[in-house]
Amino acid sequence: MVKGTSRRVIVVDSPDPKLFEQAIFIVKNDAFSQEGVTSQQVLGEACRIARSCAAPQTVKPPFWRRVPLWCWAAAGTAAAAGLLLWLL
Repeated sequence: MVKGTSRRVIVVDSPDPKLFEQAIFIVKNDAFSQEGVTSQQVLGEACRIARSCAAPQTVKPPFWRRVPLWCWAAAGTAAAAGLLLWLL
């Protein structure tokens, strides 16, 4: 909670409204005092960050899903051949 001071904030609507309505960014007091920084650039950066946070996260599939089907077929064939040799 901020008391007794005024702050500049940027409110960006969520690109994925399923979970969040808005993102609120509190701008540093000296953000615009830097040479060459415009309010449009700050707003663009806030929108970029909000979009990147809402982007779908990639989840690595389990090991058994990453192994190609032909490898499983070859392993099954080798296991069956080994069992046949053991039985004989």
